[in-house]
Formats: sequence, C-alpha cells, structure tokens
Amino acid sequence: MGRKTVSRKEAVSGRAAMPRPTLSTTDAVSMIIGMVIGAGIFKTPSLVALNSGSEGAALTAWLLGGVLSFIGALCYAELTSTYPHAGGDYYYLRRAFGNSTAFLFAWARIMVIQTGSIALVAFLIGDYASGVARLGPYSSSVYAALIIAGLTALNVAGIQQGKRVQNVLTAAIMGGLVSVVALGLATAPAALPRGAPPVESSPVLGKAMIFVLLTYGGWNEAAYLSSELRGAKRTMVRVLFYGIGIITVLYVGINFIFMRVLGVAGTAASETVAADFMRYLAGESGAHFISLLVIVAALSTGNAATITGARSAYALGRDFSLFRFLGQWHERSGTPANALLLQGAIALALVLMGTGTRSGFTTMVEYTAPVFWFFFLLVGIALFVLRRKDPALARPFRVPLYPLTPIIFCAFCAYMLRASLAYTGIGALAGVAVLVSGLPLLLVARSHEKTSDRKGGPE
Repeated sequence: MGRKTVSRKEAVSGRAAMPRPTLSTTDAVSMIIGMVIGAGIFKTPSLVALNSGSEGAALTAWLLGGVLSFIGALCYAELTSTYPHAGGDYYYLRRAFGNSTAFLFAWARIMVIQTGSIALVAFLIGDYASGVARLGPYSSSVYAALIIAGLTALNVAGIQQGKRVQNVLTAAIMGGLVSVVALGLATAPAALPRGAPPVESSPVLGKAMIFVLLTYGGWNEAAYLSSELRGAKRTMVRVLFYGIGIITVLYVGINFIFMRVLGVAGTAASETVAADFMRYLAGESGAHFISLLVIVAALSTGNAATITGARSAYALGRDFSLFRFLGQWHERSGTPANALLLQGAIALALVLMGTGTRSGFTTMVEYTAPVFWFFFLLVGIALFVLRRKDPALARPFRVPLYPLTPIIFCAFCAYMLRASLAYTGIGALAGVAVLVSGLPLLLVARSHEKTSDRKGGPE
C-alpha cells in the first residue's frame, strides 16, 4: 500500500520532512570512534587481564575483538549500503521479520540499550566531576542530569551542532590516547612483580570477551547514520572499515603499554588501570590528565549515543501510528527532535532510579548485554533472509565469502549471548524482563494500527 498524500498540516509539523545527507565520511567515522572509544577502555583492561591469565592471552583477546568486529562490519556494510535508512537495525529487522520484531527491538533500544548507555556515562562524568566540585549529597546525579539535559538540548538544536561537538571530542580522545601510548613506549618497562594475575579460578575466555566486545561495542551505530551520510551506498563501507581499523590499533596499543609498564598482574589487580599507569609514569598530574580524558571520552560516547539512539525511535514513529509523534523530522534542525526529547526523558528517569541505588559498571553490563547480543544475532540472520527476499535488489557491496562470513558473525553473536547469560547475574534478568514487558505494548500498538486503518488514518 502506498503512502497517502501528505497534508499541509503534516508538512508544517515536520511529519513530511525526511533525513537529508548532511554528514561527510569524516563526520561519520568521528561519530563511530567517539561512540566506541568511551569510558570502557579505562575500566575493562583490568577485567580482561583478570580473566585471560597471561599477557599474550589478553592481547590476543583484544586483537580477536577487532577481527570479530571487522567480520561483523562486512555484514553491516552490505546491509547499510543496500538499505540506507535512519532506522538502521530496526529497519533491517522490520524488512526481514516484520513489524513485531522491529517494535520489540525499538522498545529494547529505547528502554535498555541506548538510554542505559547514556545514563551510565552521565553518572561516570558525575562521579569524576564531583571529585572536583561537589554539588551536595546527590552531586553525581545532579551532574548526570545536567549532562543528559545539555546533550539533548545540543542535538535538538541541530545535527550540525551535534556533529561539530562530536568531531572536537573525538579528536581530543584520539590525541589523548595516542599521547598515552607514546609515553608508555618511550618509558622503560617498570621493575614491578610480574607474577600471574590474581584470578580466583581458571581464566574464562567467554567472560573476557564479554568485556572486550563491550568495549568495541558501538561500531554498528553507523547504520543509524546511513540515510544522513553523503553517498551512503558508496562511502558506508569506508566508514566502517576506517573506524574499526583505527579503534583496533588504539585498543591493542593501549593494552600493550598498560601491561608493558604495570605487568599483567598489576593490570589485573588495578581498579583504575589508566590512572595507576599515568600515576606511575607522571605522578598525580598524570592521574589528573587521565581523569580529564575519561570525562571527555564519556562526553563523546554520550553525545554519539544521543545522536544515533533517537534515530530508531524516529523509525518506530514512522511505522506505528500510536507513536506518530516520534516520527517527526524537523527540517530546519535536521533532527528527530521529539524522539530526542523522549530519549532524554527516559535517560533522566534512569538517573532518578539509579540515585543512591547504582550497583556499578558490571551491573550495567549485565543489564544490557543479553538484550544487545540477542538482537545483534537477529540482524546477522536478517542478512540471509533479505538475500532470499530481495534477490534482484542492487547491492553496492556484497559480503565476501558468503555465506561463511555471516555464519561466523552469527556464531560469535550466539556465543556471546550464551556467555552474557551464563556469566552474569540479576542485572541480565532485569534487562530481559524489560524487553518482555514490551509485549503488552506491542499488542496495544497493533490494535491501534487496525483501528487507524478502519478509520482511514495515516499508515
């Protein structure tokens, strides 16, 4: 069924406006790097070393994370270049499996995956900022709320403002990390004890890879920029490959110098590995530098997550009339403003819920990981389904060694889904429960669609 003619009222409101290609390859690569290289790289190296057992195993895990991400990028390169759409994963799942699966994905992304990530980095910024200037007994939460409100307002104002800030933050992160790597390479290795890391049991590769791939997570957000990227069918492949290549080099390099200076035992035992590393090399001024870099990285992740997160909510609003207000694209700002505002409100609610009850970084990983890997697996399967459903559709990029490459991608997604359930606790159950709670809302949305169709409402 074709689209109904757009009314003047809809055109004025922004319902008729659509995403325009305003992003360059550099802009998109910057957003992907900024999304991926967040606060995680300053926390997870110790957790990976703890669960690897040796320096070689830990570095292999980080390199493997880059290789697996590259394999996944090959699959995404075909999807994003063939189906450029602001909905990204949502759109691929809808074309492959129908509206119900896409709806549940959008629900999970709005309630668990993206808003949880935004709230987490906002809290992290609040923790560090409170150490400099405390704002009362709930200082971290106040800072977190201000960060979320500020990033939401910035991106409601326009995509140009959001991408300029993202480019500056990404340049600062890359400059800071390259400086840290250079300092580590220029300094003689420490004469520290080089014993085995303090593992409580045998190393578990699956658990180590949870933290590795968590730290690599976010490169797939490029899918949500495909309709705003200039020449997306031609340039999206370069965006993914450049982004993942740069990230892999930085991650392997930073972990190499951590263990070169602190040793695998020192890295595994550290609660704040980057700060301990810089404190050893440059004293307290070095630790303060890393603290500033953590804040910049968290801001970068938060801003990129704000930009890409609202795009799936926008796509939901285009497909379900119950959420029509989310499907409005504001032509002047080039943003889905209503979707951004809803996303910000939910993230603020998570900050309120988390005030005084947050259980830390690991619990947030548990909360998001199973839901994330479940839908990541479905996207991999969608590639097979769409090849069968749209055999005549032009594909500017085809996955090499098909079907082996997507089979490998789906296999490691399935492995990580199992690992995220086997090695996590109550947080994982909470995330799954929130996903399941979207089922009743799906029934309401479908009922609303039927009613709208009978009344001749918009599709």
